[in-house]
This record gives sequence, structure tokens and C-alpha cells, in this order.
Amino acid sequence: MSTNDVKPDATTGLPARRDRATGSALRSFSRWARKRPFAVCFAAVLLAVGLATGVISGPARGIRLLLGTGYASVIDHGHWWSPLTSVFFVDDGAELLLALGGALIMLGFAERLMGTRRTAIAFLLTAIFGATIGIGAQYLGVAGGEMWSRGVSELWAIDPFTPIFGSLMAASFFAGPLWRRRIRVLGLSTVLVLVLYSGQPSDVYRLLAVLVGLGVGWSWRPTRQLGAWRRSSDHETRTLLAAVVGMVAIGPVITIFSGARFGLLAPLGMLLSQDVPRIGEVVDRCLLGDITRQCVRELSLERIGGAGPVLVTLLPLLTLVVAAFGLARGRRFAAWLAVTINTGLALLAAWYYGLLPISGQPYVWQWQSGRYWEVTLILAVSVLVPLLVSVVVLANLRHFPAVSRTGRQRRFLLVTFGSLTGLAAAYVGLGWLLSAHFRPAVTVLDLIADVPERFIPVGFLRLERVSFLPNDALATTLYDSVGALFWIVVFLGAIVCLRSAATGPSIDASARLRIVLSTFGGGSLGFMTTWPGNSLWFTDSGRTAIAYRVVNGIAITTSEPIGPHSEADEAVASFARMCDDNGWVPVFYSLHERWQGVFAEMGWPTMQVGEETLLRPSSWSTTGKKWQDIRSSINRADRAGVRAEWTSYRALSLPAAAQISEISEQWVREKELPELGFTLGGLDELRDPEVRLMLAVDSSERVHAVTSWLPTRRDGEIIGWTLDFMRRRPDSINGVMEFLIAQTAQRMQERPQIEFLSLSVAPLAAASGPRQGDIAAGLLEYLGRTLEPVYGFRSLLTFKCKFQPEFAPVFMAFPDPVALPEIGLALARAYLPSLSVREMVTLARGLAH
Repeated sequence: MSTNDVKPDATTGLPARRDRATGSALRSFSRWARKRPFAVCFAAVLLAVGLATGVISGPARGIRLLLGTGYASVIDHGHWWSPLTSVFFVDDGAELLLALGGALIMLGFAERLMGTRRTAIAFLLTAIFGATIGIGAQYLGVAGGEMWSRGVSELWAIDPFTPIFGSLMAASFFAGPLWRRRIRVLGLSTVLVLVLYSGQPSDVYRLLAVLVGLGVGWSWRPTRQLGAWRRSSDHETRTLLAAVVGMVAIGPVITIFSGARFGLLAPLGMLLSQDVPRIGEVVDRCLLGDITRQCVRELSLERIGGAGPVLVTLLPLLTLVVAAFGLARGRRFAAWLAVTINTGLALLAAWYYGLLPISGQPYVWQWQSGRYWEVTLILAVSVLVPLLVSVVVLANLRHFPAVSRTGRQRRFLLVTFGSLTGLAAAYVGLGWLLSAHFRPAVTVLDLIADVPERFIPVGFLRLERVSFLPNDALATTLYDSVGALFWIVVFLGAIVCLRSAATGPSIDASARLRIVLSTFGGGSLGFMTTWPGNSLWFTDSGRTAIAYRVVNGIAITTSEPIGPHSEADEAVASFARMCDDNGWVPVFYSLHERWQGVFAEMGWPTMQVGEETLLRPSSWSTTGKKWQDIRSSINRADRAGVRAEWTSYRALSLPAAAQISEISEQWVREKELPELGFTLGGLDELRDPEVRLMLAVDSSERVHAVTSWLPTRRDGEIIGWTLDFMRRRPDSINGVMEFLIAQTAQRMQERPQIEFLSLSVAPLAAASGPRQGDIAAGLLEYLGRTLEPVYGFRSLLTFKCKFQPEFAPVFMAFPDPVALPEIGLALARAYLPSLSVREMVTLARGLAH
């Protein structure tokens, strides 16, 4: 066939395919819009009004005065309708795009959660009452002479985000625990940052609309919800703290680039800016004869402009943004970095707002006046907010267990302090050599006294007199560059430190472990050794690996040694010697029965710590009376239109991944104690590309339940799967977990190379009933009994018995019974690494039940 023969078919087919794709997209949007009519209508009105009143510059002044809201609009001109009409206008094209996105996404999400009627009512109530309450507060403030109210009394507000945020907050009461917490924390953080740093009337109305929305949603709440703050998983806590730190980091940018500086934290934002007068204004004033100390000071400050001061101003904020990303990934270093920077900002603000004026140094601050008590409040908040962020992060330090690779943090500190010292010395030394290039000429003492100011954002120096300035390009380069170079070092060093491996082994060690796992298998629990938080030890041959965690001087292995049987005895002995050399007590945990002989020869006692349940896909069958519950669960799922889907986390759509997070968060929320770790995985462990998920999904793509399965390999081939993560919706169909496990077994039956399915180990539970014996048995019995009401280990074992499994006892081996109390506490801490003092009290109460 010739090329000419092909072209007509291709060209005629392409438009048809494009038409079909366009039609499909339109039908999808039409179905989406029909479920969110109010949000779509509001977006359409915004677009129409924006096009009619001016996309680029926004509505004309006359329209703003007539339909915009504010103190002057309502109180002075009597425009009582303006709180509602103001929400249909935007200031410019950029805000129009943001408002359209907010209407379709945020308002549409709210409408999906609580329905069209409630969304429309919430929209109206939050729009009207948010602005009305704000204007009423302004009226009282103006009458009482309050500074902010008087300063913004002439401003008009047009803001479509006021009812959008308010409606979303009302809808949060209809969301699951994951999205409920996210909506409230992120929504409140956003509006608070805008109020604190910008402080325009529209920001205040938006905050009040959010509070009104919470009240409206509370009155509509579908079920009784406790008002107390409920538990969040470690993953969710890290995400929310990262969001708060990130918002505080970008807050000063709002002040720097916004013309509005009415917020309580506007001073802090201005301190981080280079807000200096233009040289033309200063020169004109000075030439007219107004030659004062203030004139000379402002002229001097203008000379500070340039790339160096810009970097010194922005890099601390960018470093704080880097810390926020690290917090989201659980990095302990990021937590300390956020604490250090925020504490530094608080101390600098305290010094330049409080201690510096007291010390008698010359300063200029336009709001400083004894007439206004608000000044004290504003400056106090500027100090307390970053300090409060530091305290909150520090109080939640236990949620950030991932430490950088050994020596990386030490190297960061050495490089940071070394560069600070070296650059300071270079500034003094080179400055002395170039002393004639400054005006007036400087001495060594002048340069030493000026060193701290080279590393501080320029805005902090607005309160201080300039003693000398560079007189040419060479001196200017030295004057501006030392601080910029230092903050570049800190910024890049923080990125490098955060990119280093998290808690546990190096990248090379992790790769070696996976090779050993792929070759030798490591048993049904071997894949757990790849999880974050484990340290790795290898034999000299590199063929045997042991994963372990050191808790209070107890080195607890995550599973049995992984490697060839011929090295088993020597690997155990060598690892024990390594622990002894480091002053640790070795404890081999999660051992199968075949290892008992090894430790019997060493004279180590062993004891059972759990029961593993195994299924054999080759002989899988659900016939017989004992399988009635399993068959009923499968039939029930079929009638409900629920299917089983075998997939991986990376293959999930965004809605499916969000649903899994929500299901997990619901489970965590219901517990009095935090998520368990160590040999029990969570959301983070699902993301491994080798892990597989079995989901229960209905015809509307709603995820009812999720299970995760860890692979076991031998000679590179998967020979078994181990159940790990298992969560379900509270309102899912009965027997959904039985359905998922049965479907997994049926799928594996089609693969003859699969030798087993492990339903994993029920920790601190045994099929034979309560343990009898020594102190150790009593201690584990106590832990199992205490944690049972919260985590249900024994109930979990009973559930697994429905599948008629094989039972494989799992043991623990230890060298010295005297260390048993320490071993018990270390195990409790390994499973509950983020246990707080309050939660320890909850745990202790279990003894009384």
C-alpha cells in the first residue's frame, strides 16, 4: 500500500476521533455539572459579570461604590444590599481565574457533600453574615477609636471567596474524618494568614464567614459528632503541620508584594521586606532643604538595594518552605529547621520591636505611638506567632521519626557555622583592606560591629542607624554578598540534608536488601524489613541481612535473618556480638518455629509472641458448612455490585487514593491510641511499587475496603503474599473483608507458583488461649489484654480463623530473662513510637479493665 493510499484514511479518521473525544469530554462535564448546579451557576455568573465589568482592571469605581461592601458603603451610604452583591465581582483577571476555580472545585465539593439546597443556604448566610458582622465590629471600633477600624473605614470590599470558604466549612460536617480535618485546618490556616498579614476588610469578612459556616454546618450535622479534637494519624499530622509551616512561610510574601499592610503580622512581613523609599523622593526632599537625620538615613537605606539584600530577604522564607516539604515527609531535621528559623524570627522581631527602642538606639517606626494600645498587641503577635509555630512543631516532634543519614546533620551544622565564621572573617579582613572604599572610612571595630547586620534581612535594619556605606562597586559587592552567600549555603545544605536517606539504611543498603530478599525470600514476613525506620546489618559475605530497630538500648529484629540457611547460625551469633559491642540487648523477634533449634543451642530462651495464619491457594475451596460465612460474604458483595480489584498504589486514580486515605483516617480517628508501627504497616507502606492492593469497589467507583499484600520471592519469583493493611468503611457491606481475602485466594489459585497466602501475624495473641508461664509470658499477656479493646488483636485472630487456616506460631528469642521488663517496654515503644503522655495514661488504664 502506498503512502498516498494511507493519508486519506488517516486524515478522515482524525477529525472523527477528535469529535468523539470532544463529545465524551462534554458529556463527562455535563454529568459532573448536573450534580453541582449551584456551583456551576455561580461560576457562570462570575464569568459573565467579569466579562461585562472588565476582565483586566475589574469593575469601574462607580460599580465598586454602589455594589461593593464595607464600613463606608453600609454605614455612611446606606447600601444595605452590598454584603450580598459584593460577592459577584472580582478585582482583576487573575482573581477571576482563581474565583472560577474556587467556585467549581471548592463550592462544587461542598455541594456534592451536603446537596444543592444546603449549599445555596450556606452561601447566602455566610456571605451576608460574614460581612455584616465584620461591618458591625468596624462600627464599634470606629466609635471607640480603634486603630484598624479607622484605618480601613474607607475601603470597599468585593470578594467571591467569602461565601465559597464559608460554604466549604459548613460542608466539612458532612465529610469523612480525613477531609473534615483537612478542610478545617487548611481553610482556617489560609484565612488566618491573610487576616494576620494582609488585614483588609475582605480578609476579616472571609474569616467571619468561615466561623459562620462552621456554625451553620454544626446545626446541620448529619450525625452526632464529638466536639473534642480527634486523633490524627502520624501521616496526617505531618501533612497538616507542613501546611501550617508553609503558610506561615509565605505569609510575609503577602505583605512584601501586597499593597495592604493592615494585618497584625504586617510588621513581621515588612521586616522581611526591602521596603525603602525611592531615591527620587528622598533626593527631592533633601534638595528642597529638608536635610535632617531622617533624610540622610532614608537616603542611606536606599543604597542597600541590590541582588544581595533580595537573597538575604527571601532565602530564609524559601528555607522555611523547604522545611515544610521535609515535615510532610516525616523528616526530623525539617522539624528542627522549622523550629530554629521561626524561633530566630521571633527573637529578631522581639529585639527590633522591643529591646532595641528600650536600649536607646535611634529607630523609626510609623505605628509607634503611646496613644494606641493596638501597637503593643500588633508587635506582640508579630513575636508570638512564629514562636507558637516553633512550640507546636516541637511538641509534635515524635511524629517525625525519619532522621538523615549518619553524619549528614553534623556535616550541615559544621558547614553552616564554618561558612558563617569564614564569611564574617572575610568581611572584616577584606573590609579593612578596602577601608578607604567606604564612606566614612571604617575601622576594624566598625566592621566587627556591622557583621551581624550582613546576615539579617534588610527590613530588620530599618530601625537602626546606618554607620557607613560602600562607596564603589568593589566595596558594594563585599557589603552585599556575604549574607547572600551564607543563606545560599543554608538553603542548599537544607535541601541536601533532607534529600539524604530517611531513618534507616543507605540507598545502597536498601538495594542490597532487596537483592537478598529476591534471592532467598526471607519468609512470609521478610518484606517488612524494607520499611522505613529499620536499620540494616549484613554479614561479611553480604548474603545475609538482619533488619532491626534500637529502642531504649534493645535491638529488636523486624523479622528472622534473611539469607541462605548455611549462614544462619553464624549470622545470629555475629549480630549478637555486634549488639553487645554497642551495648545493646539483642532480641530476635517474629521468628518461625524452625529457628528455635538455633537459639536452643545458644542457650537463649524463646517464647511465643503471636500466631501466623496461612492459606494454601492450591487447595483453596469454600465448600462445606464451615465456609458458610465466606460464601455469604461473596454473594452479598455480588448482590451489592461490589467487585474486587487487584492493583497497586501507583496505578490508582486520584479519587481512589483519596478514598483510601479517608478510610484509613476514619479508622485512626476511632482509636484512643495512635497507629501501630513496627511490623504493622500504614498508608506510607502502601506506596511501595512491589506491594499490591485488593480493593472492594462498587459500580460508582466508591472504595468500600482495602487490603494490601506484601510479596515473598525465591530466586526472583513471587511464591507468596502476606496480608498487611486492612481497612474498611464503617458503612460498607457486611463481610467485605471476607470477600476481599476470598477473592485474593481465588486469584492466587490460578497461579500455580504461589505456595501460600499469609494472613499475617496477630501480635500478642495465640490460638491456644492465654499464655501460662514466667514473667515474660505475663508481661506479653498484659500487653495483649491492655491493647485488645483498642486494637483487637485477639478478635483479629478469631476473624482469620473463619478461613480455616494453618497456624504457625511466631516466637521471640532473647539472651537474658533479667532484661525482660526492658524488652517489654521496648516492644511497646516499637509498636507505639509516637505515644504521648496522655496516651500512656490511656494505656495504663487498660490494666484496670
